[in-house]
Amino acid sequence: MESLRIYNTLARDKQPFVPLQEGSVRMYVCGMTVYDYCHVGHARVMVVFDIVQRWLRTLGYKVTYVRNITDIDDKIIRRAVENGETIKSLTTRFIDAMHEDADALGVARPDIEPRATDFIAQMLGMIETLEANGYAYRAADGDVNYAVRRFAGYGKLSGKSLEDLRAGERVAANDAKQDPLDFVLWKQSKPDEPADTGWDSRYGRGRPGWHIECSAMGCTLLGEHFDIHGGGQDLQFPHHENEIAQSEGATGKTFVNYWMHNGYVQIDNEKMSKSLGNFFTIREVLAKYDAEVVRFFIARAHYRSPLNYSDVHIDDARNALTRLYTALKDVTPDAGELDWNEAYAARFRAAMNDDFNTPVAVAVLFELATEVNRTRDAALARQLKQLAAIVGLLGRDPRAYLQQAAGVSDAGGLDADAIEAKIAERAAAKKAKQYAEADRIRAELLEAGIALEDKPGGLTEWRRV
Repeated sequence: MESLRIYNTLARDKQPFVPLQEGSVRMYVCGMTVYDYCHVGHARVMVVFDIVQRWLRTLGYKVTYVRNITDIDDKIIRRAVENGETIKSLTTRFIDAMHEDADALGVARPDIEPRATDFIAQMLGMIETLEANGYAYRAADGDVNYAVRRFAGYGKLSGKSLEDLRAGERVAANDAKQDPLDFVLWKQSKPDEPADTGWDSRYGRGRPGWHIECSAMGCTLLGEHFDIHGGGQDLQFPHHENEIAQSEGATGKTFVNYWMHNGYVQIDNEKMSKSLGNFFTIREVLAKYDAEVVRFFIARAHYRSPLNYSDVHIDDARNALTRLYTALKDVTPDAGELDWNEAYAARFRAAMNDDFNTPVAVAVLFELATEVNRTRDAALARQLKQLAAIVGLLGRDPRAYLQQAAGVSDAGGLDADAIEAKIAERAAAKKAKQYAEADRIRAELLEAGIALEDKPGGLTEWRRV
């Protein structure tokens, strides 16, 4: 079997995947900052790395998948104060909402889902080590900062040199810093901040900087050197660059072997972001579209490429997924095991082993669907269903999927009972040889987004279009 190759951002190339421990993979992915509902960009991170961990398990690896939750942060504090509620109340509510969104998208829970506030002691321990190793210093304003220029490898992930980085570019200038590029490890509490936003430490009462959170959680849960670290492209710099500086500055070891970054979600070819006001929450999208359609929309693009979000693209994804389900509607898969020696499965495996190339893998599914439609072969139907299941698709009964609403609300205001009643009216009209009336009912249903298919024996099936 060909080996898995992963595009390693650190190497800027696809490399054969060789785990640190044979048969096991330790993977950390930066999760959500929970002060609001998750948006489509978060959905992409969740689905992309869900597919990654599914494929690693399919290859037989024992996977330890960690995806953290940032539950202390300036944005969280600001939102809690605005709402007049505690940090815990705010973050618990949005963690629950995040889980609801992820569950709807068919995203498996990570093996470990640490919350930053449960690892304050480990963060402080790493900061103390960095101070002892000469990488951290206490500033005049009470913060503890990381001295970027003291870490020789700074910039190796992003490809940015220290000369390229200037104050005001992704880094806020601060007179208390020894250098504008330095970043905060421990932030001193301000007098007007709520009591639940700080922890006592040898540096005074305060809270961790964002970057140290992931370094501490990753090293604590997966070890000081682990296999894969993932996240969105926007985290490559400065967040992941700073994680490397902190972790390697504290341990003296290589932090991570393979860095993976998924591409941006774009709206009209602009990066989706709250600052631009062009973002959509997962809930807003799921109010219009079936969750599996959204997952399929994400899965059929290569994870490193930009993903252009629009209703047109989601509609196209829905129609494409409908074609896959239609292939299984009249062919019951046999009960055999997935045959990896079969030609379609072998091509699917080769695509997934080529840096998780889901566009090619999905194309294989469509070729299989065409063959199932042509041959009505139960073994090929089994291959289609089981290969799709690897990436979290085609798990429902085909007729149930095809009869659900195109979005969440019923097309044309017709629920299943109303549709069946219309079909009965049409059947009665045909029996009475009132063919014009029967045709009118068919056209009326099609206008409402309901397509009819007359089957042998007088049975009529319907699906939403």
